[in-house]
Amino acid sequence: MPRITSVEVIDVRFPTSLTRDGSDAMNKDGDHSAAYVVLHTDEPSLAGYGFTFTIGRGTDLVAAAATQRADPLIGREVDDLCENLGAIYRELQSDSQLRWLGPDKGVIHLALAAVMNAVWDLAARRAGVPLWRLLTDMSPQQLVEAADLRYLADVLTPDQAVALLEQKESGRKQRIEELEATGYPCYTTSAGWLGYSDDKLRMLCEEAVAAGYKHVKLKVGADLADDIRRCGIAREVIGPDGHLMIDANQVWEVPQAIEWVNALAEFDPLWIEEPTSPDDILGHAAIRKAIAPIGVATGEHGMNRVLFKQLFQAGAIDFCQLDAARLGSVNEVLAVYLLAAKFDVPVCPHAGGVGLCELVQHLAIFDYVAVSGDLDGRVTEYVDHLHEHFVEPCVVRNGAYVVPVAPGYSAEMHRESLQTYQYPHGSYWAALP
Repeated sequence: MPRITSVEVIDVRFPTSLTRDGSDAMNKDGDHSAAYVVLHTDEPSLAGYGFTFTIGRGTDLVAAAATQRADPLIGREVDDLCENLGAIYRELQSDSQLRWLGPDKGVIHLALAAVMNAVWDLAARRAGVPLWRLLTDMSPQQLVEAADLRYLADVLTPDQAVALLEQKESGRKQRIEELEATGYPCYTTSAGWLGYSDDKLRMLCEEAVAAGYKHVKLKVGADLADDIRRCGIAREVIGPDGHLMIDANQVWEVPQAIEWVNALAEFDPLWIEEPTSPDDILGHAAIRKAIAPIGVATGEHGMNRVLFKQLFQAGAIDFCQLDAARLGSVNEVLAVYLLAAKFDVPVCPHAGGVGLCELVQHLAIFDYVAVSGDLDGRVTEYVDHLHEHFVEPCVVRNGAYVVPVAPGYSAEMHRESLQTYQYPHGSYWAALP
């Protein structure tokens, strides 16, 4: 039986700051990056690939932490890991000395996400199926055994989680067939980065409408007059029936968020995303009450399932935007999806970073097939950047993700891309003065 023989961890950075791709009110010059993990085995055709998303400086810290997180996997049998995905997560997550550096947050948790994403990718490759299929083929009991439900028993017990999943078992096959025919709906952020000119904003919005998108998101929060002008351009292009979302990336105080969003209400935004500190649960609740019927969305910086539990308990959000590389991989993502189903909050995963679109397509498909059984209010982010660096890039047609068919979690990068953009010794970075 194959075994893990070594773990490769690479700090890979793409110079997106040069074109302002990814720019917003909080993060003006990010270089979209990843702490990239490869689990090598003694079977040449079998490996696991995973990563967590970063935006430049500090990626080396996450890579160092991922190396420590992954070290216990070396020498382990692949079959044992893949048949006990909940157990291996709990083993890695419970390292008491590493937990002290979190727990369940920060660099050490990002590192866990990178490593466990690689483990889940390995499991799907071993099974010969895409990750979404691996998940939808699991029974409710198996999914709950894999999920991290610690500290959630006051609102969701394992038995309740199993019951939630059992309610949706009967329609799984039909929902898969539906998505294979139509794809999973997505929205584009690519038109709305804050650093783009008005002309570029207009052009990209026009291209998005022509490509079939019904949802477009704009970054806001640096200057109100600019936001009014830019939202006006977007609303004019997408028309009264298109959905406009706005994203402040945490820059506002609570009173400022209320004032600013109400000033933009004339453009009928569907939601305001990250209006204040991602940890301020009661602040989000206050904003939501004050700006209704505009929705509140957050979650890309939601550090763990406990924070999401409290957001749901407080009635603080209308849309849950979990992140596949900030939560503790699929194990913790499962828990948040189950919580969202319990509280009837639609999940619209964050994907505004390198490789995140590749991951979240699997999660969104799984949610519809096995957890929510509903597309109402659900739309997943898409950004048209850096997909060329992936062996199996996501595909979007007519404003919808095409259901992936290749085995794995779609996380593998081309070796040439790694050799070029590995930091600091890749050919691109080494050539800089």
